[in-house]
Amino acid sequence: MRVSRGARFLAVGFAGAAALAACGSDGGTTSSSGSASGSAAANISCATGSIKASGSSFQKNAINEWINAYQTACPGATIEYSPSGSSAGIQDFINNQTSFAGSDSAIKEEDATKAQARCANNPAWNLPMVGGAIAVAYNVPGVEKLTLTPAVTAKIFGGQITKWNDPAIAAINSGVTLPDATIAQYHRSDGSGTTANFTAWLTEASGGAWTYGDEKEWKAPGGQGAKGNDGIASSLKSTPNSIGYIEESFLSQAGAKAAAIDNGGGAVELSTETATAGLATAKVTNADNNITLAIDYATKTPGSYPVLAVAYEITCSKGLGATLPLTQSFLTYTSSPAGQAGLTEVGYVPLPTELQTQVATAVKALS
Repeated sequence: MRVSRGARFLAVGFAGAAALAACGSDGGTTSSSGSASGSAAANISCATGSIKASGSSFQKNAINEWINAYQTACPGATIEYSPSGSSAGIQDFINNQTSFAGSDSAIKEEDATKAQARCANNPAWNLPMVGGAIAVAYNVPGVEKLTLTPAVTAKIFGGQITKWNDPAIAAINSGVTLPDATIAQYHRSDGSGTTANFTAWLTEASGGAWTYGDEKEWKAPGGQGAKGNDGIASSLKSTPNSIGYIEESFLSQAGAKAAAIDNGGGAVELSTETATAGLATAKVTNADNNITLAIDYATKTPGSYPVLAVAYEITCSKGLGATLPLTQSFLTYTSSPAGQAGLTEVGYVPLPTELQTQVATAVKALS
């Protein structure tokens, strides 16, 4: 793949406006205006019918927000999304059970070949849609602030550090009283793009402390597995002295706090601003309308949060069949300034302006 001329981009916020379009339900598509709760301004072309999608639990809260807004505006449409995990979502798409798959990483070459057969011998496209941060989340009573480095995090999740008051953790948390308690470590039990991105950060930034690769399936020994971001969040909430990795919007559900991350440029707390700055260090790689991102997990840029993920919607460039109108209409909304503008309200990061334009162009080219 080549690096596009817009390889490095700056994240720019989107201006909000009035209300989402309300649409007719007489079949095909119609364009009109009305309101939908919690959405920014948009004039969309509503499609009718039903589609199913599945995959990334990382983007679950964003997808739910978009579905609610779209279906409120377009009462003739039904969209179902199952947050079954990235691996399961891609398999569902390959098996022609869904119209698109959600995945926290671009489709692998071997799966892309299978997807091409499902798409009537046309390529499947990666469409980056949801930017977000992965929180290194902890539930340690009495510890309000915690800083972690990639190397220390790697040793916690690799089983080399097992106590909260380990000297390696204490050394980077001066003034913090750490308990003499065993660390309860949680990781994903299902094939997960969140795992792939979290371990990619550990691989690239830990200076060799992480030796278990960056696949969707968890490879390190020890710890306890839980399914989906929901499962990790529930485990953290019910287990004192625990740690896990979850998409930022699940922090409240987990009753947990996010550790600040020091990649070498100083401790960076997780926020919309720092995650947006981190995403702005990514490179766009693309072949025509098949768009992928290379995240700089090892960035030392001050104020840039490095543990990031981008969820892709993977669908047929051609050959989607009868579900094309609704799939294209929905993805047109999600990639629009209006659809992206609402992401910060549910704990995500909007696509930078240049990337959003590229994605919208790709969605328009679906046929």
